[in-house]
Amino acid sequence: MAAPQSPGSPSSRTASDTVTLGRALLWPAAVAGLGMLLIYNSIGPSADDKPPAPFTAAAPVAPAPAAPAAPAAPVPASSPAVTVPRQATPGPSVAPALPRSLPTRLKIPAIAVDAPFTPLAIGASGRLDAPPPNDRNLAGWFKDGVTPGERGASIVAGHVDTMTGPAVFLQLRFLRPGATVDITRADGSVATFKVDTVETFSKAKFPDKRVYADTPDAQLRLITCGGNYDKKAKDYEDNVVVFAHLDSAKRK
Repeated sequence: MAAPQSPGSPSSRTASDTVTLGRALLWPAAVAGLGMLLIYNSIGPSADDKPPAPFTAAAPVAPAPAAPAAPAAPVPASSPAVTVPRQATPGPSVAPALPRSLPTRLKIPAIAVDAPFTPLAIGASGRLDAPPPNDRNLAGWFKDGVTPGERGASIVAGHVDTMTGPAVFLQLRFLRPGATVDITRADGSVATFKVDTVETFSKAKFPDKRVYADTPDAQLRLITCGGNYDKKAKDYEDNVVVFAHLDSAKRK
């Protein structure tokens, strides 16, 4: 979200302050040799931790007299007890991956995002460039990676704010698991992704492999800046990352 007015408000920065999303935006090939880094959750589903209701035994009832029955067959003392396994909780349903097609528009109804795309590339620094800061309603996707809906993790990045005010991903950190992300593609299809988790990572301890690693199905990563704005470093301290999977696809 927008930085506090003091220090680090948009009015107190230079144009270079918002040109990059920070050190965390690296292409997967560049992170192959990096070790696993610290991960901590910002937002996630909560489990129902209420204890079950206590069991109350009924008062004993005297049995009615019955006629003698024939003796039952003996049961070996060593017979093992039978344990019924607990059924595993099914994972999210992932739709089949789509053929390659360039993204044209991004819609996230829960946070009122409706923005066009611009292609992003790896800059001279070896890091992914951010969208131009002069357009606040613009999302970028890594053009040399998979397109949204293809097998693998497609990378979409956007500013949280710019020098002129709030930007396209201002509210990204408020998404919740289950929210939908619709991406219109050049072939006329709309790929709908469902949010799995929304997490915040320190840029100094960013889990590159987890975010950028290849996946066996179609997934999506939405990335923006977060946390406090460091006026001295001219950068936000954290990154907000949305992890989502392809839920469905349709023709417009």
